Amino acid sequence: METTRLSSKGHITLPESVREARHWRAGTEFLVESTDEGVLLRPLKPLLPSRLDEVAGRLAASHSARSIVEIDDAIDAELAVRRDRGRY
Repeated sequence: METTRLSSKGHITLPESVREARHWRAGTEFLVESTDEGVLLRPLKPLLPSRLDEVAGRLAASHSARSIVEIDDAIDAELAVRRDRGRY
């Protein structure tokens, strides 16, 4: 069993043997849960990449279908508004 120490900034370094055994790399995110016995760290599972055909149609459409011309016109109108505000 290894020990570690809490830094003045609230950081704790996990021992290398634990990180290697769990395959935790820099940037791994954790859910931190306070328990009666102490603190439990659970690594968050990264979102797996998905393809468009896997997710298409999952959200309900809030507008009726638009033509390419209507979409282009809406984009142009929004760009004009943003240009007038000095954003672009």
